[in-house]
Amino acid sequence: MGGRIWVESAPGRGSTFHFTASFGVSEAAGSLIPREMAHLNGMRVLVVDENLTNRRILECLLAGWGMQPTLAGDGAQALRTLAQASEANQPFSLVLTDASMPGMDGFQLADEIRKNPKLSGTAILMLTSAGQRGDAARCRETELEGYLTKPVSQSELLDTVLLVAGSKRLEAMPVLVTRHSLQEVGRSLRLLLAEDNVVNQRLATRLLEKQGHNVVTVGNGRALLERLEKETFDLILMDIQMPEMDGFEATAAIRREEESTGRHLPIVAMTAHAIKGDRERCLAAGMDGYIAKPIRAKDLIDAIENLGQCPAVAEVATSAECWEQTL
Repeated sequence: MGGRIWVESAPGRGSTFHFTASFGVSEAAGSLIPREMAHLNGMRVLVVDENLTNRRILECLLAGWGMQPTLAGDGAQALRTLAQASEANQPFSLVLTDASMPGMDGFQLADEIRKNPKLSGTAILMLTSAGQRGDAARCRETELEGYLTKPVSQSELLDTVLLVAGSKRLEAMPVLVTRHSLQEVGRSLRLLLAEDNVVNQRLATRLLEKQGHNVVTVGNGRALLERLEKETFDLILMDIQMPEMDGFEATAAIRREEESTGRHLPIVAMTAHAIKGDRERCLAAGMDGYIAKPIRAKDLIDAIENLGQCPAVAEVATSAECWEQTL
């Protein structure tokens, strides 16, 4: 590989090993999400919802993604806030609004925004508790960029925000982003697989790469922690029984570190102990999902789809449970 390897050693001090290697520049396309996350930093977003709890949860999530959220309790307040921001030459890039609000609903708010030429650069993403007949036509009429039916997962919201406001119109992006179109666009994830069995490593890697994901493998929990110090990943697949440091110890170390960073990296446990109580023990240890060995393709893919769509970005830890319950 055009490099060399050497060692420097001194009695009583130890040895330092060195190597050099030459690599070409990769031409493979990277994951959509990590590249687009930078576009959200500092982006101004207006959250419109009559429910205070919903507003606060959205505020926490959006701020955790690097955005600058402002809150409004109804359509009238939202329009005043948008006008003031426009006059101050600090426009909002995105309006995230609930569909059902008293006085002025989300579609009426969207109509008023579209009537104002000064707000032509503002994208509108609507959340609705239940889709109504005629909503598709109203979305086209008001030129909405996104429309999601609750309950909305954090990953769906993030993917939609990135598509409607992250880089303003990718070529592959549909005119209206919905849950269905998100599945069609799809994206690649960067996964860290901790598994000491080489056969299991190869099987899981082959299955995941067929789904378009990038997989990095390590043989134990200690190697996993060392890898996390140098690189970022969207999700960890964690074997429970491994030499040097098992899956429970590695998970505990990760969760301790996250207490100071505010981040939450999804972890899926993989265990050959498919007995009653194993799943509960894994979840109690701080893991987010659980699959039993021998690995089945459907179980593995489902685990990735359920937990892996949201990248490891800063989150408010207490918001996750509230999100699932209220939005």
